[in-house]
Amino acid sequence: MSTARTLATAARVLRQLRHDPRSIALMLLVPCVMLFLLRYVFDADPATFDGIGASLLGIFPLITMFLVTSIATLRERTSGTLERLLAMPLAKGDLIAGYALAFGLVATVQSVLATALALWGLGLDVVGSPWLLLLVALLDALLGTALGLFVSAFASSEFQAVQFMPAVIFPQLLLCGLFAPRDTMQPVLEAVSNVLPMSYAVDAMNEVRAYADPTGDFVRDALVVGGCALLVLVLGAATLRRRTA
Repeated sequence: MSTARTLATAARVLRQLRHDPRSIALMLLVPCVMLFLLRYVFDADPATFDGIGASLLGIFPLITMFLVTSIATLRERTSGTLERLLAMPLAKGDLIAGYALAFGLVATVQSVLATALALWGLGLDVVGSPWLLLLVALLDALLGTALGLFVSAFASSEFQAVQFMPAVIFPQLLLCGLFAPRDTMQPVLEAVSNVLPMSYAVDAMNEVRAYADPTGDFVRDALVVGGCALLVLVLGAATLRRRTA
C-alpha cells in the first residue's frame, strides 16, 4: 500500500461527493432529522428520549453511512471506474483505504452534527462525557462505511445494494438490545446478538449514558466496534474484484 495513492483516492472520492448534494444531505442531515423527530415523538415523556436517544445516536449514522457507501461504491464499479483504477498500479488496499478515509471524514462531520444536536439542541441527558458519546457515534459511522464497502462487492445493481440493508442492518437493529434487553431474549437470539457489532455499539452508548467515567465495559465495547470496522475493511479489500462482471 502507498500513502500517496490512498490520499489521492480519498481526494477523488471527496471531489465526486462535492458534486452530489443529495448524498451529502443524506449523510449529514438525515440522522439529525431523525433525532429531531424522535425527540418530539416523545414530547410528553422526555425520559423515554433520554433512554433510547443515545443508542439511536449511534444507529442512525451507521445506517445512513452503510446505505450511501454501498450505493456510491457500486456506482463506481458498474460505471467501470473501479476496473480502470485497478488496472493501474493501485493496490486493492489503497483503494479501500482511500474510500474509507473519504467517507470517514464525512462520517466525522456527520457524527459531530448529530451529537451536538442531540446534546445541546434536543437536551439529551447523559452522565458521561460528550466526547465519549461522539467517539462511539464516529465508530458506528465508520462501521457503517466499512459494511457498505464490503457488501457492494456482492451486488450487481443499486437495487441489490439496497436489498442488503434488510439482510445486514435490520437483524442487528432488532437484536441489539434497543427494543428489549438482550439477556431476556430467547437464548439462541441472545447468542446471535452477542456476535453482532451493533449490539456493542448500543451497549457502549448506554455506558456513556449511565456512567460519568469510562468503564471497562465501555472500553471493551468500543474496541469491538472499531475492531469489527477494521476487519470488515480488510475483508472488503480481499473480496474486491478487478472486473465489473
